[in-house]
Amino acid sequence: MPDPRPAPVTVPMVRAAKVRDGHQPLVMVTAYDAPGARIVDAAGVDLILVGDSVANAVLGYEDTLQVTVDDMAHHVAAVARARPGALIVGDLPWMSYHVDVADTVRNGAALIRADAQCVKLEGGAVRAPMVEALVRAEIPVMGHIGLTPQSVNAMGGFRVQARDDEAAADLIAGAQVLVEAGVFAIVVEGVPEKVGHALTAALDVPTIGIGAGPGCDGQVLVLHDLLGVTERTAKFVRRYATLADDATAAVAAFAADVRSGAFPSDAEVYH
Repeated sequence: MPDPRPAPVTVPMVRAAKVRDGHQPLVMVTAYDAPGARIVDAAGVDLILVGDSVANAVLGYEDTLQVTVDDMAHHVAAVARARPGALIVGDLPWMSYHVDVADTVRNGAALIRADAQCVKLEGGAVRAPMVEALVRAEIPVMGHIGLTPQSVNAMGGFRVQARDDEAAADLIAGAQVLVEAGVFAIVVEGVPEKVGHALTAALDVPTIGIGAGPGCDGQVLVLHDLLGVTERTAKFVRRYATLADDATAAVAAFAADVRSGAFPSDAEVYH
């Protein structure tokens, strides 16, 4: 399959990738290790998000609040060892950019040293000082607004955001503040379709939607969700494979062969 990307993908390339300017929609997939990175990079995605969703998808937690900067650096480094042509985005975890600017820059630098090429943080206008500090330190920043999983307790659960006109206007205003602070792209999660479209029209940087409708400048899904590895998924997930079922069947077949004596065969034994 031909690779549709220029290689390697850079922050300025992503910053310029507005669909209204004639660019193809951006493709971002969340992956957490070298095998996953090799798979998604070979498929030609533009960005690999090393997300704090590793907490749910891999580590078995109910939310994303348990992972640390060290956890995220560990997974960023694993993805980077695959040497992808896609841009590596490192997710700043909860409480790594909430306290003060110095902490934020140190934590952002930890992910860059692990070979992320940029970082992502959640929240609207309140995060502008942190974005500005990171950008001054020459750490590119991707924003994340709407349903922000690190705010699950404050939001009272994983709920669709900006359902009324006032909330939508506030969301757009906060996004514009982030753009002025220096983000090069913004993830928009869990908002009505018309809000995703309005955000995309209002902003000069690309929007990458996840549960925000087709009007965004790109889309992102978690690798484990789209491959059918995870048990529970949100409404916005489309499964492109059933790997959990296939893997279970494969292991069951192996177990049956061992118990029947069919494995190992003579061809699988050293003589």
